[in-house]
Amino acid sequence: MKLLTLRVLLFGFILPASAESQAISISHSGSELSTQGAAENFTGSVRIDPLFPAVDPSRVSGGQVTFEPGARTAWHTHPLGQVLIVTAGSGWVQEWHGPVQRIREGDVVRIPPGQKHWHGATATTPMTHIALQEQLNGKAVEWMEKVREKEYNMAHSTREATSATTAQQKITEDLRKVSPALAKFSEDRLYGEVWKRPGLSPRDRSIVTVSAQIARNQNSGSLTRSIKRSEMG
Repeated sequence: MKLLTLRVLLFGFILPASAESQAISISHSGSELSTQGAAENFTGSVRIDPLFPAVDPSRVSGGQVTFEPGARTAWHTHPLGQVLIVTAGSGWVQEWHGPVQRIREGDVVRIPPGQKHWHGATATTPMTHIALQEQLNGKAVEWMEKVREKEYNMAHSTREATSATTAQQKITEDLRKVSPALAKFSEDRLYGEVWKRPGLSPRDRSIVTVSAQIARNQNSGSLTRSIKRSEMG
């Protein structure tokens, strides 16, 4: 009788604990304090909102990170990789020795395990993303050197130049359908000799190009985003 009573008591204590560990839990928005990204790991203004920590047996943790314009991470790796879900704005992501890539609201970025990379906002727009990563031996990230201003500006300039080239190619194709001779002149002189002239900065080359397109009523917005109206005369 005593043994049966003991078993009933133990069952009564153990079952609620077991049931509680299986229960659904909710972390309400704003229940966790926001923090600023550590200066040694980030450049610029970065706010980190914790979403959930890794709880055994799961190794996954998540957070929401907001980058103000020009802000970005340092170079870093994740032992088991990372997934970024862009929820607002637009930004950049770049892997070591790879091209910079634009990411926008709604994009999902998968970063392989051990891949050295950085990500952050563009120079003119903020970006917010959710970051999901797994821990390996209790560690989810390995921080490295910062992304220098020269690297960041070069990445930004390279991407903008690529966008401008794509727009120029489309305009030339449209022009070729109407006037092949004028299209060839534009390619050889305007987009060839003038665009590649070493004495002109990328902005000066853009102004020359846009001015010519305005004269032909072929202005492209993608080429003028970084040029002020006053600079076009």
